[in-house]
Amino acid sequence: MAGCPQNSILFNGSHCACQVGRFLNVSANSCITYDGSSAIKTDSGVDYYAISFPNTIISFDSIKKFTQSQAVFLEATLVMLLSWLLFCFLLRFTKLGDGRNVWFKIRWWISRLDVCFATKHWLDDQKLVVKRKTELGGTFSIASWILFTGLFAALLYQIIAKRTIEVHNVKATNAPDLALFRNDMEFNMTSVSSMSCSNLRRPTTLLTGSSGFIGDKVSAISEFLNFSCHNTSLGPTITLKCSNCRLRQDYLSISWQFVDLPNSPASAVGFQFNVTAKDHIRSDHVSFVSGTLKNGSNSDDSPVTFRGADTNILIFNLFPRLYRSAKDLRLIQPLLHEFVPGSILHETSQLQASLENANDGLINTTLYVNYLSSYIIESENQNIRGAVGFLADLGGLYCITMVIFFSLLVQCESKIKRLRNEDSILRKIRNRRKAQEHWDKVRKYVMYTWNCRTLDVDDHSKMEPGCGHFMLPSVHGNGPVLGGGTSRKRRQLSSTDLSFRKQALKCNISGSAKDRTKHCIGSNDGVIVQHQTLPLGEDIIPPPPPLELKSGSEIELSDIQRNFQRLYDYNVMLREKFIASQSLLRDLTAETPSPGTERQT
Repeated sequence: MAGCPQNSILFNGSHCACQVGRFLNVSANSCITYDGSSAIKTDSGVDYYAISFPNTIISFDSIKKFTQSQAVFLEATLVMLLSWLLFCFLLRFTKLGDGRNVWFKIRWWISRLDVCFATKHWLDDQKLVVKRKTELGGTFSIASWILFTGLFAALLYQIIAKRTIEVHNVKATNAPDLALFRNDMEFNMTSVSSMSCSNLRRPTTLLTGSSGFIGDKVSAISEFLNFSCHNTSLGPTITLKCSNCRLRQDYLSISWQFVDLPNSPASAVGFQFNVTAKDHIRSDHVSFVSGTLKNGSNSDDSPVTFRGADTNILIFNLFPRLYRSAKDLRLIQPLLHEFVPGSILHETSQLQASLENANDGLINTTLYVNYLSSYIIESENQNIRGAVGFLADLGGLYCITMVIFFSLLVQCESKIKRLRNEDSILRKIRNRRKAQEHWDKVRKYVMYTWNCRTLDVDDHSKMEPGCGHFMLPSVHGNGPVLGGGTSRKRRQLSSTDLSFRKQALKCNISGSAKDRTKHCIGSNDGVIVQHQTLPLGEDIIPPPPPLELKSGSEIELSDIQRNFQRLYDYNVMLREKFIASQSLLRDLTAETPSPGTERQT
């Protein structure tokens, strides 16, 4: 078998042919088995949606192909719900700390997400109902929304997929009704084989009406159809087209033949067909039927070869259908009625004998069309759900989700007592942290104002009772002056206090009261420097009040207010002391003689 393709047989000594059920693949130079699906596909070409959206915005068909069923939405919802509950459950085993770690922040924000059950938690008797947001309530609130969203998506899919019911009505027809059906029809018949259009004997006539009856008539093909043939990878395809055709007869049949050629025997392993019909004016709707025919009614689905004088008959029925819901669209629905196989070869020996017999060197194929013009099928689609039904279903889903998780919440809080007041724990930690942050800002303000270096900013637990000295701007802004009060008050008083513009000032104050002495020295630049060379029996300025702070991070607002009140009282006392000292300095200045007077004396 040198020179023959793989999986082929010899006949007449030197000619090659493919085995039973195989046809030649030219590119691979091998005989292959045809494994096309024998399923028949049919589509009416008309679809309806309960909710009308432009195709450019959303395509429901693409959603249907992607999801396939409601189970996808329900499974995704279940996965998300379990993941969220597991995350929140594991989160409760983390430590809250002082409210600064990331776990506390996550758990705090989960409690803020309590939007569904904020006022419906466990409360003791005879207590006011307050809006409590707990971590458990936030967990169940988000869980309820996840479940509701998943069920809502499944409801939308159900409305999209099972949105309408189709009502059929069979109506007897007459000639005027049938005259309104004007469709463009096309028949494509492919003989799966190693043949080409060169093996074809083109038909010239067709038969209208039933053969053997009075109404039968032989007519030219050109009066009804356009006949053409073109080669494909699976074999020659016969195309019959009828543009704006009006089928006046109930039956129509046409036959063609493929014959043997040198090195190209007439044989086939199956047939493919595709019949379409569309309205001549409104071509956006197409009805079709397509499929594959391999071995007729052979139940074992074994590969066969079609060859011989017996005719292979493909019978199609054409149903006129009127779509009321699509603006009275008139469309012919093609359906495959029956396939009657002709000469079939099952064994290699049978094929070899047929190839060597000149009388079997052909394939006869007949297309038989039955136009069921006695009745018209009227189709009308009706929505099974209206707006009220949709809103009722939506409200039912919402109530179901809320009731489920509210029941779980009540059970958890009734069984576990610590969950009844768990919101107070988070709020106390957060308030304590906020109070600490506010107190740190106050301490920084105090340090900036009074230069309290004894207050350690970095160590919050070590707080000194007060500041040793308060720095005050100098009279001319060149240096500090020791004193008391705030810097703003001292700046306001600096223009009137201690305005000494003399070159020298010497004062000696002595008194018997508790042996107090004070020495003041003035300089040329007017900067006052105070030297406390005197031992004082009692403090002229008492020390500032101590800061009373609780140990740890528990700082209450009342402590801060009490410390501020003490600081305010202390500042008032300092102001009084400062005014008294100012008066004393003025008196000393008035009593001090001028330099001219000293020289005269």
